[in-house]
Amino acid sequence: QVQLVETGGGLVQTGASLTLSCAVSGHSVNGNAVAWFRQAPGKERAFVAGISYIGQTLYGDFVKGRFTINKDNAKNTAYLQMNSLKPEDTAVYYCAANNNIWGPLYRGATEYGYWGQGTQVTVSS
Repeated sequence: QVQLVETGGGLVQTGASLTLSCAVSGHSVNGNAVAWFRQAPGKERAFVAGISYIGQTLYGDFVKGRFTINKDNAKNTAYLQMNSLKPEDTAVYYCAANNNIWGPLYRGATEYGYWGQGTQVTVSS
C-alpha cells in the first residue's frame, strides 16, 4: 500500500520560512517523480514544484526562486523548502508521486497517481 504523509505546515507570518516533508512508503522516490501541489479555497490545484528520479527540478511560475524541492532517497522522503512566504501562499499543500518508474517529470496533477492528505500552510500579513 502506497502512503504519502506530509508534515511541516503551520501558521507563519509574511516573510517567514517553512519546510514541508513528504514521507513515502510502499513506493520509491528514487525511481519516480515526486511533486508538490497546492490548493487555496475556491481555486484549482496548482503545481508548485517537482523533482524527477534523477533530480531534475521544475517550479511553478509564482515560486520565483523562493522555494526549493529536494529529496532524500535513503529516507524515501521529499521536501519543500519555502522562503519569503507571502499571504498568497496560503493553501493546502499536497505531495504527489508519479507511478511510472524512470518516467519524466510532469506539471499536471493527472500524471500523479499517489497523493498525500495535505498539510495546511497559512501565511498571515
